[in-house]
Amino acid sequence: MSSVIDINLNSLLLFSTFLLIPAFLLYRWKLIELSRNTLVSVVRMTAQLMLVGLYLKYLFELNHLWLNIVWLLVMITVANISIVKGAGLKLARFFWVTQVSLMIAIVSVCFLFLLILVQPEPFYDARYLIPIAGMLLGNCLQGNIRALETFYTDLRREEACYHSDLLLGATVSEAVQPFFRRAVRVSMTPIVGTMATLGIVSLPGMMTGQILGGALPLTAAKYQIAIMVAIYLSMVCAISLNLRLSLQTAFTVSGLLRDDIFARTAD
Repeated sequence: MSSVIDINLNSLLLFSTFLLIPAFLLYRWKLIELSRNTLVSVVRMTAQLMLVGLYLKYLFELNHLWLNIVWLLVMITVANISIVKGAGLKLARFFWVTQVSLMIAIVSVCFLFLLILVQPEPFYDARYLIPIAGMLLGNCLQGNIRALETFYTDLRREEACYHSDLLLGATVSEAVQPFFRRAVRVSMTPIVGTMATLGIVSLPGMMTGQILGGALPLTAAKYQIAIMVAIYLSMVCAISLNLRLSLQTAFTVSGLLRDDIFARTAD
């Protein structure tokens, strides 16, 4: 099978001009702010992806262990900041909690994926390490935002129920169990639904990319199964660690929820 067909830059620019259609519709619907945000997001996405594309070219060529580790840490840190801010929590209080949680979940699952399934030489080969870690992080990001936001918003809204359990003798860990279960359910339901419909309702991105790159469809399917298992594992680990470890930061010694953990007023 032939290698992937390159996209001409002029053709990409031409195709992108069709974004004027939704921009016009949003303007007609008086959603000017959404239209402006879309334009900013598209410009940022284009600049970021082009720069990363150029950077990864040299990263793949050098393929140095410490350089790969540094880039992986950069990816985790950026995702970490996005998670805390997206959940409406204060970065200063939650940064190290989410950083450690993501590092444990992503690094462990990523290296299990590489060492057991792919077995590249060397094991830290950037062509496998960076894209796989990126897919895990991309999915963990939204899941962790939903988990932390749901957990702490619900706790704040139903603080009286939480206090009642404390007064009845429950520990903080026991009293937050209903909120913990709800947060995990909300954050994990989308990935469970996605796994149930892959291959019938949608052809996933990794499988499509491998087929376009010249891989046999069955090989691409096996990679997709493996990455979905890895995504599920990393999400469960990261969400569980984030919620559990954050209890030390979010509550006082007496078990009261701190007001200063929220970056904005909860709805």
